[in-house]
Amino acid sequence: MILAEDITPGAVSKRRGGAFVASLFAALVRGPSMAPTLRDGDALLVLRGGRPVRPGDVVVATFRSRPDLLVVKRATHEQDGGWWLRGDNEFVTDDSRAYGVADVQGRVLLRYWPKPSRLRSRIMLDT
Repeated sequence: MILAEDITPGAVSKRRGGAFVASLFAALVRGPSMAPTLRDGDALLVLRGGRPVRPGDVVVATFRSRPDLLVVKRATHEQDGGWWLRGDNEFVTDDSRAYGVADVQGRVLLRYWPKPSRLRSRIMLDT
């Protein structure tokens, strides 16, 4: 679960001749599902808009079966017009295995607190 707050709503950027709307928001990680990549209390910068989500990206999303729950997970593959998501912590199963397909709200760009770093994509194999 995460807590999120818009920090640049409606920021407009240009991309290859076409305009798209992109905005940044901050998110605070709650829970152990993304350990060791992310830990409880990590503060994230998330981009809504921009390049499309790719398998392996860390994203902020809502599960269709739990629209009230905002989560941070890793996208594994597209399914039914949404994304199948998995946590990096193999012992926590509060991801698509429990809740099904999710709709991505944004892609995590970096952790800015407590240890600033960019997050790298990695391919996850469904088991």
